[in-house]
Amino acid sequence: MTSALAWGALAASSLVLGAWIGLIRTWPARLVGAVLGFGAGALISAVSFDLAEAGARLGGGDAVAVGLACGAVTYFLANRLLARHAPTPHDPRTPSGAGPALALGAFLDGIPEQLVLGIGLATGEGISVGLLAAIFVSNLPEAIGSATAMRVADRKPGAILRLWTAVAVVCALATVAGFAIADTAPGDLQAAIDGFAAGALLVMLIDSMIPEAVRQAGDIAGLVTVLGFAVAAALSAVG
Repeated sequence: MTSALAWGALAASSLVLGAWIGLIRTWPARLVGAVLGFGAGALISAVSFDLAEAGARLGGGDAVAVGLACGAVTYFLANRLLARHAPTPHDPRTPSGAGPALALGAFLDGIPEQLVLGIGLATGEGISVGLLAAIFVSNLPEAIGSATAMRVADRKPGAILRLWTAVAVVCALATVAGFAIADTAPGDLQAAIDGFAAGALLVMLIDSMIPEAVRQAGDIAGLVTVLGFAVAAALSAVG
C-alpha cells in the first residue's frame, strides 16, 4: 500500500510541477502552444498503447467501448457545466474555459490511469515504466497550459496551485484505491477503467488541448504533436 502511494505521488507530482512552471513567469504563446502540442501527442500515444490496447487485452473490446462512451460523455457534460460558470477573461487572447477544461481533463483521465497503475502493482506485474512515464510526461503540458491560461484570465496564483495540488492528491490516492481493489476487479472492469480514461482524454484533446496548441503555436503544432507521440510511444515500449 505504501509503495502504491509513493508511485502514485510520483506520477501525480508532475501536475503540481507543471502548474508551478506555468505560474513563475509569462511564457511566450508559441512556446505554450508547442508544449500543449507535445502533450497532445503524448496523450494520443497513451490512449493507443497504454489504455485502449491494454484494455482490450484485459477484458475485450466491448468493455473498452463501454468505458470509452462513459468517459467521453462524462467529460462532455462536466465541461459544458464548467463552461456555464466560467468567468469572462480580461485578456481576449485566452478563451475563458481553456484552463479549467485542461484541469478537468487531467482529473477525469488521471484517476482511471492511476487506478490502472495501482492494480498493476497489486497483481504482481510491478510498476509499468511506460505507463508511469506517459502519465508524468503528459501531465506536465496539461498543467502548464492550464495554469498559464488561468493566470492570463486573472485567476489568483494561490488558487491555481491549490486546484492542481488537489487534483494531484486525488490522482495519487487513486493509485492506492487501484491497489486495494485489484483482487476483486475483474478484467472487464479494468478494461472499462482504461476505456473511461481514453474516452475522457479524446474529447478533451479535440475540444481543448489541440485547438489551443494550434491557436498558440501555429504551423509547428503538428510537428511537435508527432514528436510527443514518438517520445511517449518509445517510453511505452520500455515497460
